Amino acid sequence: MPFIHVRTNTAIPKDKEQAVKTGLGKAISTIPGKSEQWLMVNITPESALYFQGSDAPAAMVEVQVYGGASGTAYDAMTGKISGILTENLGIPANRIYVSYHATPDWGWNGGNF
Repeated sequence: MPFIHVRTNTAIPKDKEQAVKTGLGKAISTIPGKSEQWLMVNITPESALYFQGSDAPAAMVEVQVYGGASGTAYDAMTGKISGILTENLGIPANRIYVSYHATPDWGWNGGNF
């Protein structure tokens, strides 16, 4: 039950949005036990997002995971996310933040796991 929210200050053409979504769908398997089958993705372009006082291309990515994962898995996932955003949106890796949130409770289909 992972959820990934990508917030960026850049415009994203539909083909690039699909490429980011597809890349994240593949990358989520970096975290053991997670797959695209359960992944929900939200991509928010053109946010009022400033980093280091600049509105140059930047992104804030939040990854929420049911149960959590190891620091090693999160580190590998950060590398994949950075690569996807750099390749598809031209955002340099040093202008991308990624945060991880583990939760012991996750609701779906009218109940909780």
